[in-house]
Amino acid sequence: MSTAVILMNLGTPAEPTASAVRSFLRDFLSDPRVVEIPRPLWLAILHGLVLPLRPRRIAPDYAAIWNRSADGAPVEGSPLLYYTRRQAELLQEYLGERRADVTVTYAVTYGRPNLETVIDGLRRQGFESFIVFPLYPQYSATTSAAIYDQVAQIYRRSRDIPDISVIRDYYRHPAYIRALANSVREHWQKRGAAEKLLMSFHGIPKANVTKGDPYYRQCCETAECLAAELGLGGDSWQASFQSRFGKAEWLQPYTDKTLVEWGESGVASVDVICPAFSADCLETLEEISVENRANFLQAGGKEYRYIPALNLRRDHIEALASIVAEKLPARCHH
Repeated sequence: MSTAVILMNLGTPAEPTASAVRSFLRDFLSDPRVVEIPRPLWLAILHGLVLPLRPRRIAPDYAAIWNRSADGAPVEGSPLLYYTRRQAELLQEYLGERRADVTVTYAVTYGRPNLETVIDGLRRQGFESFIVFPLYPQYSATTSAAIYDQVAQIYRRSRDIPDISVIRDYYRHPAYIRALANSVREHWQKRGAAEKLLMSFHGIPKANVTKGDPYYRQCCETAECLAAELGLGGDSWQASFQSRFGKAEWLQPYTDKTLVEWGESGVASVDVICPAFSADCLETLEEISVENRANFLQAGGKEYRYIPALNLRRDHIEALASIVAEKLPARCHH
C-alpha cells in the first residue's frame, strides 16, 4: 500500500496586500488553539480592533519579504509557501530513490492548499495511508494541535476513515540537531563566530505553559542539545522568545529586550538562529533580520548576523527523511 506524506506549515496570505492579509489573519486568529482568550471577548477584539487595523500595518512587511530569501536569492511569492513546496519536492526526490511506495506533498493549516482538500485529492488517486508531518520541531497546542484538530475533523466527516498518523514533534531528533549545528558551523566558517549565539524561538503566552503546553520545555531542550553539539559554554549562548502579541505575559526572556540589553552592556557581535522555524518567513526575514538587527545596533552593538532557517539544506531534507522513515510501514518482501 502506498503512503502519502503531507508536510504542513502554518500558511501565509495569498498576496502581500491588506485584503489578503486580513483574510489570512481572520482564518488564523479565529482558531481557538491560537488565541485562548474567552471566545466572545476575543471575537469582539478580533473584529473590532485587530482585523480593521493590523492588516494595513503589516501588509508592507509582507511586501518587503515577498520573493526574497534570507541569503538574497529570489523565491517565488511567499517565502514560507515556496520553501514548504520545495521541501516537499526535495523530500519526494530523496525518499523516491529509496521508497517507490511513498509520495510527498504539502498543505497549510491556514490558507491554501488546506489539509482536507489535499487528502481528498490523494484519496481519489487511491491513497489510504497518510503521514501528516507538521514542520514544527517543538510541539505546541497553538501550532501542532491545530493540525490534530483538522485531522480529527476529517475523521468526523468521513464514513470510510483512512489510516492517518501525525508526527508530533522532533525537537531533539539527532538529525535535526545535527542540521542546525551544521548551519551554524558553516556560518562561522564564512564569517567567524560572534561573541554570543542567540537561539530565538517563537513565543507563546506563559499561561499556556502553566496549563500544560510542553513547548517551553522542548525549546529549552533543543537549545541545550544544539549548544552541546556545538561545544558552547554557558555564557556564549542563550535561548529567547520572539513575536509576542497583545498585553499578556509571554515566554521570557524576550528576544528584542535581550538584544537591547546585550548591545547596552557592550556585547559587540551576535549570531541569531531561529530553531523553531523550518522555513524562513515574516518572523525571521522581517522581525529577526530587520527589526531586531536595528534594536541591537541602536543599543550599541556592532555586528549582527542572522543564520537562515534550515530551508532547503540537504542535511535538513535528510533529517526530515529520517524522521518520516521512523513512521513509514515496513515494506513487504515477496
